[in-house]
Amino acid sequence: MRLTTVPINLSHTPTRLIIPAPFDMEYKQRYPLTMRPLADKRCVPCEGGTPPLGAAEIKDLILEVPAWSLKEGHLCRSLKFKTFAEAIRFVNSVAGLAEEEGHHPNILIHYNKVDFDLWTHAIKGLSENDFILAAKIDRLGVK
Repeated sequence: MRLTTVPINLSHTPTRLIIPAPFDMEYKQRYPLTMRPLADKRCVPCEGGTPPLGAAEIKDLILEVPAWSLKEGHLCRSLKFKTFAEAIRFVNSVAGLAEEEGHHPNILIHYNKVDFDLWTHAIKGLSENDFILAAKIDRLGVK
């Protein structure tokens, strides 16, 4: 498997995050687009008029992000950190990821606890993008 390094800045010392590069031909042949793990997919622009995911699709996708839960039609997760600074570093890494994907979570910070809330505003419901971003946030890991 090929690896790609991506610069990230989680503190005053720049670091590099190593991410598997899933876009080689061997990977594409082994995993057709519909079978790829969510964290290996890219968010795609979603426009109004596109229907939100149905209950059956949500039921299947939620299995891929077991740390997340459904609340009032939103995909939600809370994370606890040792310190406020640690929480902010993680939020900043999620912000960078959200910018890369063009899909942005609602984020609420309470000292050392961070709440994430995902849903697609343009369609007023959940889209695959919400699950993709949730999987990518999980891949960042909480240290």
